[in-house]
Amino acid sequence: MAFISNSKLLRWRPTLRPFFPNPLSRSSTSTSLAEPLSDPDHHTQPPRSEPQSRSRTSSQPNPELIICRMMANRAWTTRLQHSIRSVVSKFDSSLVWNVLHSAANPEHALQFYRWVQRAGLFVHDRETTLKMIQILTRYSKLNHARCILIDAPKYNVPWDEDMFVALIEGYGRAGIVQEAVKVFQMQKERTVKSYDAVFKVILRRGRYMMAKRYYNAMLREGIEPTRHTYNILLWGMFLSLRLDTAIRLYEDMKTRGVSPDVVTYNTLINGYYRFKKVEEAENLFVEMKGKNIAPNVISYTTMVKGYVAAGQVDKALEVFQEMKSCGIKPNAVTFTTLLPGLCDAEKMTEAQNVLGEMVERYVAPKDNDVFMKLMTCQCKAGNLDAAADVLKGMIRLSIPTEAGHYGVLIENFCKASVYDRAEKLLDKLIEKDIISRPQSTYEMEASAYNLMIKYLCDHGKTGKAETFFRQLLKKGVQDSDAFNNLLRGHSKEGNPDSALEIAKIMSRRGVPRDAESYRLLIESYLRKGEPADAKTALDSMLESGHLPESSLYRSVMESLFEDGRVQTASRVMKSMVEKGVKENMDLVSKILEALLMRGHVEEALGRIDLLMLNGFEPDLDRLLTVLCEKEKTIAALKLLDYVLERDFIISFSLYDKVLDALLAAGKTLNAYSILCKILEKRGATDWSSRDELIKSLSQEGNTKQADVLSRMIKEKEGSSVKKREGKKKVSAAT
Repeated sequence: MAFISNSKLLRWRPTLRPFFPNPLSRSSTSTSLAEPLSDPDHHTQPPRSEPQSRSRTSSQPNPELIICRMMANRAWTTRLQHSIRSVVSKFDSSLVWNVLHSAANPEHALQFYRWVQRAGLFVHDRETTLKMIQILTRYSKLNHARCILIDAPKYNVPWDEDMFVALIEGYGRAGIVQEAVKVFQMQKERTVKSYDAVFKVILRRGRYMMAKRYYNAMLREGIEPTRHTYNILLWGMFLSLRLDTAIRLYEDMKTRGVSPDVVTYNTLINGYYRFKKVEEAENLFVEMKGKNIAPNVISYTTMVKGYVAAGQVDKALEVFQEMKSCGIKPNAVTFTTLLPGLCDAEKMTEAQNVLGEMVERYVAPKDNDVFMKLMTCQCKAGNLDAAADVLKGMIRLSIPTEAGHYGVLIENFCKASVYDRAEKLLDKLIEKDIISRPQSTYEMEASAYNLMIKYLCDHGKTGKAETFFRQLLKKGVQDSDAFNNLLRGHSKEGNPDSALEIAKIMSRRGVPRDAESYRLLIESYLRKGEPADAKTALDSMLESGHLPESSLYRSVMESLFEDGRVQTASRVMKSMVEKGVKENMDLVSKILEALLMRGHVEEALGRIDLLMLNGFEPDLDRLLTVLCEKEKTIAALKLLDYVLERDFIISFSLYDKVLDALLAAGKTLNAYSILCKILEKRGATDWSSRDELIKSLSQEGNTKQADVLSRMIKEKEGSSVKKREGKKKVSAAT
C-alpha cells in the first residue's frame, strides 16, 4: 500500500514563487493506488514539508532566480562565477539553500554547492548540506551524496540523522540494499526514523530475515517501534508472503499498546486477500469500522480488489456502492479494479454503468488495459453500442486511442454486417494516422483489417483499402490475405497497373500470391486491351507455381494473336504445352500457320517438335497445303524437309504440291534437292512434272543435277518394276 514517510519537518522559510518551473521541487503525493502493497511511504503522515525560499516584494531584486537562470543558460566557467559574484555581495544560508532548491538540474546545484565552499564565499551548514544530499539522492547521484555526507564533519557540519535517512532512501530507490545497510551502520546514534528507513529498503527487496534481525536489535537498543514502524513491517512481511510473521507483529503491536490506524488495517486486509483469506479480511474491515476508524478510498479499493480476486463480484459491487454512500469518491484504481471483475463475471450492464460514472467524473486511470478488456467483452456479449461507448469514453478522458481499440470495433461491426459504422471508424483511423503512432501497445489484428479490406475491395473502394493498408505496411505488416484482396480489388475495378504494383511489393517482400488474384489481374489487362502486360502477369503466375486454367491460356493467346503478336502468342503456347494443357489445339494450329506465313519457320518447327514430344499431332497436311496455296514455297520446303527427316507420315499428294509450287516459283534447285530426298525416303514417284524439272535444270546449266536426278528416277522405277514382277510370280504360284 502507499505510505507517507515519517520525517522531521525542515526549517520553514517564507515562500518565493519562481518565474520558471522548478524541476527539483517535490511533487505532491498521489493518493491513488496501483498496487496496495507497493510502497509504505504514502500512508501514515502528511508529506514532508520542504523549506521554502525567502519571499521578496516585487520591488526587491531576486538574486536566487537570477543565479539559477544564469546557471541554466551558460556553461560553468570562471566568467560565470564572476557574474554570480556581481549579482550577490554576500552569500548567506537562506540564499544558498534557495539557489540549490531552484536549480534547473542536480549538476547545476552540485557545481554551485562546491564552488561557494571552495571560493570561501559560504561555509555550509546543516540545512544546505542536507538539501544537497536530498537533491542528489532524488536523482540517483548516490556517490556524490555519499561523499558530501562523509566529508560533512571536515567542514564542521555535524552528522544529522536526516542526512543518513536521505542517503538510505536513495540507495533503496536504486535497489542497492547492501550500501543502504552500510550507511545505516555508519550512524553512531539512531532513532526509529533510521530504522523505519532501513526496514523499508530491505523489505522492498524481500529481505524479511534481515528485517527481523534489525527489529530485534532496535528493541535491544531500547528504541520503541511506532505505528509507522509496524505499518512498514506488516507491509514488508505480506510482500514477502510471510503471513505468520505478519500476524505475530500485529499481536506485538497491540501488546505494546500501539493502536492501529487506517493504514494498518488497509495493509492487513490487503495481506489477507493475498492469501485468499476473504473471511479474515472481512472481519478486519468490520473491526476497523467498529473502532470508529473511518475507511478511506484505499480501504474500499482494497476490499473491492479482494472480492474481485476471490470471484465475488456481487460483494465487490456492494462495497463499491457503500463507498459512494459514505461520501468517498472512487479513484482511478477503484474503477480499474472493479471493471475487469465485472467483465469476467459477464456483468456487462453494470460494467457499462461503472464506466459511465468514471467518464462522467473524468477519472482517467493509469492502467489503460481496462478499456481494451471492456471493449472486447462488450463485443463478445453483442453490445456493439456499449463497445463504441468505451472508445468515446477514452476520447473524452483524453486517453490516447490505439489501432487495436479501433480494430476490435471494426472487426465486430464487420461480423455484424454493420459496414457503414466500421468504415466511419476506419476513416478516423486513417485521418488521424493512428496506426503509425510509435510505441503502441495494441496493434490492429489481422482478423480486423482483413475483413475491412475485403469489404472495401468487394465494393469498389480498393483505393481507400490500399491507403489504409499502406499505413499497416509501415508497421511491418505482411499479410497475404490483405495483399491478395487489394490485388483482386484493383483488377476487378479495372486498375491492373495498381494491381501489378501491389504484386511487385508482394514479390519484394516474399508474400505469396494466389491463383485467383493472378487470374483477375490477367483478365483486367485483357479487358483493357493490353495483352503484352497480361502475358507478363501470366509469366509471373507461372513463376509463383500456379497452373493457369486452359481458358486463361486461350484468352491470352487469342488476345496476343489478334493484336498481331504471333511470336509472343507462340511463347504462351509453348508454356501451355510444357504444362501439359491439351486443350486449345485449334488455336495452336493458327499460331503455327501464322509463324510459318511470317517466315518464323525455325520457331514454328521448334513448336511442332515440342508438340510431338508431348503427344500432340498438329495437322501437317493442312499446313503444307496452306503454304503452297499462299506461295510460301521456302516455308513449305523447310516444313516438308522436316517431315522427311523425322519420317512423319503425310499424304503423297502433298509432295507433288510442294514440288509444283517450287517449280512454278522457279526454284529448280530447291525442287531438285527435295525430290532427291523424297526418292531416298519414299522410293519412286509418279510426279507428272519431273521431266519438266529435269529439262529446267538442263536449261539453267545444272546438267550434272539433271543427270543425277534422271539416273535416280530410272533406278527407283527399275526397282519398282522388279518388285511388282516378283509380287506377280508369288501370287501366281500361290
